[in-house]
Amino acid sequence: MATTAPEDIPEPDRIEGAPHPRETARLFGHEAAEATFLSAFSSGRLHHGWLISGPRGVGKATLAWRIARFLLDAPAEDGGLFGAPAPPETLDTPEDTPLARRLRALSEPRLFLLRRPWDDKNSRLRQEITVEEARALKSFFSMSAADGGRRVAIIDAADELNTSAANAVLKLLEEPPAGATFFLVAHQPHRLLPTIRSRCRELRLSALAPDALAQALTAAGGEVAEDQAQALAELAGGSVGEAFRLTNLDGLKLYALLIDLFASLPRLDRPRALALAELGAGRGAEAQFDLILSLIDLFLTRLARAAATRQLPPEAAKGESALLTRLADHPEAARHWAEIAQSLAQRARRGKAVNLDPAALLMDMVLTLEKTAGTLAQR
Repeated sequence: MATTAPEDIPEPDRIEGAPHPRETARLFGHEAAEATFLSAFSSGRLHHGWLISGPRGVGKATLAWRIARFLLDAPAEDGGLFGAPAPPETLDTPEDTPLARRLRALSEPRLFLLRRPWDDKNSRLRQEITVEEARALKSFFSMSAADGGRRVAIIDAADELNTSAANAVLKLLEEPPAGATFFLVAHQPHRLLPTIRSRCRELRLSALAPDALAQALTAAGGEVAEDQAQALAELAGGSVGEAFRLTNLDGLKLYALLIDLFASLPRLDRPRALALAELGAGRGAEAQFDLILSLIDLFLTRLARAAATRQLPPEAAKGESALLTRLADHPEAARHWAEIAQSLAQRARRGKAVNLDPAALLMDMVLTLEKTAGTLAQR
């Protein structure tokens, strides 16, 4: 059996087209979380376990790596000849040092990264972090630190630990090795064992505001026009990772096409619907197909919320506000659109599981929307 070369193995904690969090020096929009950690560090009572939670793609892993660099770069706590240094005011560390280079190369002996492994047999990443990787983390801490100082473990993402791996991590959190600090990145912290959550101090990150999102995207090599920042923030949900996907796949233009198509409801423009279905059906169009599914789900979520609250969100595409107003004017609209959103999401998952033709699946979804809009229009 052929073994995949290390350079050909994708990193499960890297967003396609973006730098890895260990290569990202700056963090935008999470000053409060940084200040909370610095306060704990300066107090001399640094907790050994930190749960960094929040929506996917908002900078959780970037914060974990930023703190890891800070901790491993910090001087030993011996007070030195002239006493203890002044409390640090920032997590900033030099970018061009041997430590920084070792961390970027994943060769720093005082840091362990626990993440989903590669399955050579099936030539793909595993869907969960297995107990073998968790045992490797235990072995890492069983060895004495090179300089007797701090050691750091980053688990990204902790909600991908299988049951056996989670129990192995729990044992380390219950009896932490000397000088060890654990950073558990979690997109869905409710999936973690309650005992793991109870042994960690939480830093919860929120969705990024439009200006912070634009700054983070630009710093990571992405581009966003000034007049598109608000729309991108609306569709990305304040997530840099989702913003990268949208910009890489022309998501703003795609959402505008959806709004134009749905503006014809309840009498669907069939030629436009067929053209949309074909967009997600071409060879190599899997990523675009997934994005279309996500954007349809997002539109229905925005529509149901507008109907329930009687408030319109900021427009993410020209004509969206008028469309939401028209489709959300019925008292029962919120319930209907929410039920359709749930039904279509389940249908999409089943369709993908059985390799249903993408064009047929998309066409079926928009026809369902046509039927629902027609039913509501007759009431």
